[in-house]
Amino acid sequence: QVRLVESGGGLVQAGESLTLACEATVDIATFNVMSWHRQAPGKEREMVAYITSGGSINGKNTLKGRFTISKDTAKNRIYLQMNSLIPEDTAVYYCNAKASPYDYWGKGTLVIVSS
Repeated sequence: QVRLVESGGGLVQAGESLTLACEATVDIATFNVMSWHRQAPGKEREMVAYITSGGSINGKNTLKGRFTISKDTAKNRIYLQMNSLIPEDTAVYYCNAKASPYDYWGKGTLVIVSS
């Protein structure tokens, strides 16, 4: 059974950094692409960044200078390094993995950035 478990969320002050992790219960080489998404209060879920099985990465343009996605295949994990956090980054952050035609989601981890 495929499960994605996010960790690393918490309460931080503006300007600080945080690294989120998403661990899969299966070999992440199984997935074509893995990604981070977030949903702020009262807003729709949006894609933050993704990484393909081949290691290509991309993400939301406005976040590229502060957020970086990476993976550790040996640990079956992907990460989201978030720097210079601002209150607008407050959201639940979700991990997603796609292995066509299947689509898996974690339960999310909450990030709160105080001003």
